[in-house]
Amino acid sequence: MPAKKLDFKTGQYVVYPTQGVGKLLRIEEQTIAGQKLKMMVIDFDRNHMTLRVPLDRAEISGLRPLTSIKKLDEAIQSAKGKAGAKRMIWARRAAQYEENINSGDPMKLAEVVRDLQRRTATDTMTFSARQLYLRALERMAQEFAILHKMDLEDASEKIEDILGVPKEIDLNASEEDEEEVDETDEE
Repeated sequence: MPAKKLDFKTGQYVVYPTQGVGKLLRIEEQTIAGQKLKMMVIDFDRNHMTLRVPLDRAEISGLRPLTSIKKLDEAIQSAKGKAGAKRMIWARRAAQYEENINSGDPMKLAEVVRDLQRRTATDTMTFSARQLYLRALERMAQEFAILHKMDLEDASEKIEDILGVPKEIDLNASEEDEEEVDETDEE
């Protein structure tokens, strides 16, 4: 069965698995090693990067159009589930999470977010777990933001609200407030 032909249009947002969401600027012809190739020029504004992907290699590279709102919502709902088994050592789990993030698949991104999110306000994460979580959340939020016409920060917050991820508590602010109250009582 032949592979389906992906049809991309200039100005369309696309997902490149290892970079996230970018905008297809144009399709241009370039001569490389004596061969003429049609190249897709994709701008990743957030990363300040431009990527050129040969048109005939787009599907193999994992390049895809944005997912539908329905499929992204399904992925977010799956991230609300119970965290997966954590019986393997962290290095192997981290490698698996990295692979899932770089897959560009919304369901695999949701799996990483589900497994690494904080369940209570007192939960803490290691630095590496937090970085993986934030990368997976950002990749999901990139598509969410474009599909719902909002900025990336709002999209990340909205996803975390849907998931019920507790907000971080600023303990320093409450301590300072208490000190100010004490000073006024003494006067």
